[in-house]
Amino acid sequence: MTALMWISHSERPLNANELCHALAVETGSPYLNIDNVSSIGTLLTCCQGLIAVDKEASTVRLIHFTLQEYLRAHPHLFGTAHSAMAETCLSYLNSQQVKALPINPFPNLQDTPFLEYSSLYWGVHAKKDLSDCAKLLALQLFNSHNPHISMRILLKAQDWYHYGLDLDLDRLSLFSGLHCASLFGIVEIVASLVELEGDINQIDCMGNTPLACAAWNGHEGVVKILLEQDHVRPDGLGRNGQTPFGCAARNGHEGVVKILLEQDHVSPDRPDKDDQTPLGWAAQNGHEGVVKILLEQDHISPNRADKKDQTPLGLAAWYGHKRVVKILLERDDVDPDRRGRWGQTLLCAAAQNGHEEVVKILLERNDVDPNKPANWHQTPLSFAAECGHEEVVKMLLERDDVDPDKRDNFGETALSYATKRGHAGIIALLQPNPVTPSTVEDASPSLLPSNTDDLHAISARTATTP
Repeated sequence: MTALMWISHSERPLNANELCHALAVETGSPYLNIDNVSSIGTLLTCCQGLIAVDKEASTVRLIHFTLQEYLRAHPHLFGTAHSAMAETCLSYLNSQQVKALPINPFPNLQDTPFLEYSSLYWGVHAKKDLSDCAKLLALQLFNSHNPHISMRILLKAQDWYHYGLDLDLDRLSLFSGLHCASLFGIVEIVASLVELEGDINQIDCMGNTPLACAAWNGHEGVVKILLEQDHVRPDGLGRNGQTPFGCAARNGHEGVVKILLEQDHVSPDRPDKDDQTPLGWAAQNGHEGVVKILLEQDHISPNRADKKDQTPLGLAAWYGHKRVVKILLERDDVDPDRRGRWGQTLLCAAAQNGHEEVVKILLERNDVDPNKPANWHQTPLSFAAECGHEEVVKMLLERDDVDPDKRDNFGETALSYATKRGHAGIIALLQPNPVTPSTVEDASPSLLPSNTDDLHAISARTATTP
């Protein structure tokens, strides 16, 4: 039954080694007994055909999805599954074998195959159901005098690690138990740690305070507890000059945004080091709920540009978030035809990225010039043609005020860009004497001409070819 619990309640599919090692853990034991690890063959036999190994993914699964549905619908079959799983993960991390692993160089995990799962998901299980035993094991993990390998694994898996921020291993010890519990959102453990640990505003090795960790991940309960503490700085600067409020807005956590807005010292329009405001981040990531909340606040600057000269509306258009675009366009203080980075208008950006719905919204407005070019005079039509966005090209060509033959600073037209890229369907749309897609596809892209006259000649020759 324990194997079925792990397979049906794990946060991701487990491979055979992970499952076998998880089942071998003795809760609370300071050592991993390798003799307890059974083979996958033995495990399959004991489970009487209810589980199987997926050969392609090398993961263990239940024999049929209906069994998964049944087990999910009857959680009482395993008692307190998530607390038991948290206890297992924490016992594994607290074992002498794991504690002895160095953080640098990164060790070979062949002998500890359950380490990655335990590091990444013990807190997820504990947040769902925290037993007294799991709480004690977590505090034991945090009391380790040396930086624990699980902390390196956990931090490396976070979103911010992939934004070009380096993990300073020499400062890994700054990632405290309070940071870790706040990141996972475990209210009971945070409530205990705020009374035990010193500086509640401590910056960890990634530039985050505990409050920023909780805000980034949308843990409202933890945010409330931290804000109740004396000396907490709700608007303190973290990595890249971003505040906890900016973290919450960036990731679309409306509940945390509302909680922080109730604080006296939180500025909802405070930019980071790149001059991007919380509104800019929310617009870029398509969080329409947060955008609406922010636009209701006083002193918000919806037309404020960042260091790359992108406004919130420009970012929403670039990334194709049509609902956010609509919300921002309802404001009188937003310019729908403003040039941004590289002199691109919103329509240029949307056309270049093939965001058909955003292009449609912009073309319906009288204050948007469909021919307005970027710095080097490339038009929205040329961008769409070069990038192969056929539906956007069709929409633009339906307009009487779009010039399909307009040349940019390099002497290129929409047709010449499409020809160079070999976009047969777009060439057919732009060509006055249409060339069939098959004719263009047969020609080598490197031999296709860059001007309209030569293309006409090819069209005439190929039309007479049997």
